[in-house]
Amino acid sequence: MSDWLISLEGTEAGKTLALCLALLAAVLHAFFGALQKGKTDPWTARTAIDATYSVIAIPFLFIVPAPEPHLWPLLAIAWIIHVGYKLSQAASYTAGSYLVVYPVVRGISPVFTVIGAGILFGEFFAPLQWMGVALLVGGILGFSAYNLRHVTLDRDRLPRAIGLACLTGGFVALYTTWDAYVIRATADPFTFIAWFFFLDGLSFPLGWLLLKRRLPGLNPDILKLGLTGAITAYFSFGSIMLATRLDKVGEAAVLRETSVLFSALISWLVLKEGVGPRRLALMALIAAGAVLVEWGG
Repeated sequence: MSDWLISLEGTEAGKTLALCLALLAAVLHAFFGALQKGKTDPWTARTAIDATYSVIAIPFLFIVPAPEPHLWPLLAIAWIIHVGYKLSQAASYTAGSYLVVYPVVRGISPVFTVIGAGILFGEFFAPLQWMGVALLVGGILGFSAYNLRHVTLDRDRLPRAIGLACLTGGFVALYTTWDAYVIRATADPFTFIAWFFFLDGLSFPLGWLLLKRRLPGLNPDILKLGLTGAITAYFSFGSIMLATRLDKVGEAAVLRETSVLFSALISWLVLKEGVGPRRLALMALIAAGAVLVEWGG
């Protein structure tokens, strides 16, 4: 499978597959984000998910090619970035409403990712694509502003939550750009994915052990959360990383942030929640922005 994927790099088929993978990542990322703001606190949720996907990665370490020597320091930097991202994300979900925090995180990151991809990979966005980014980001942040008006609990903590969400969005842009660099630096993309999940999954469980001298209680709800989150993370993160290997990093990153759109669609179609004309207009902005980014190049 690795040879087939590598053969698609720089081709029209590869571009199409990258588009599909980025949209798949968007759908799964909306679901993954909600898992960390569910029945348990985001710190416990993140520890359970990380521990599970680290364990799942172990057998794959013996299947994929070994990392090249130059890859180890790159993986170490990726690990540090992701620790910062997860800490800021859990803190922001603890401080404020998910409906406000999540769109802020997803709305801020695309602009910085596009800029980072331009610096690191020499990618160029056409004016029409920048217009698409502006529409998409405006729609996403509009969702946050709309939800902010309807938040009634802990409003005094919202400024701190939004500040942490902005920090988390910066980390998202940083890890997206850096991970794209690392996955391109290894011959086999699955080498990076397998070793990333194994190493990244150790941070929160080890931190939990150091602070609390024990792991979270393994009740059925925690086990189910860990397994569901781990599987979602593999397909979500794996999809976006393969997309950045196959095609432009900036385009893949922007398309992934349509996760806010898919979250709203799921609420409307599956949960039967009311949408209303304002939210429909914001959804249309996000969709239009994504189309311009994809076709504007």
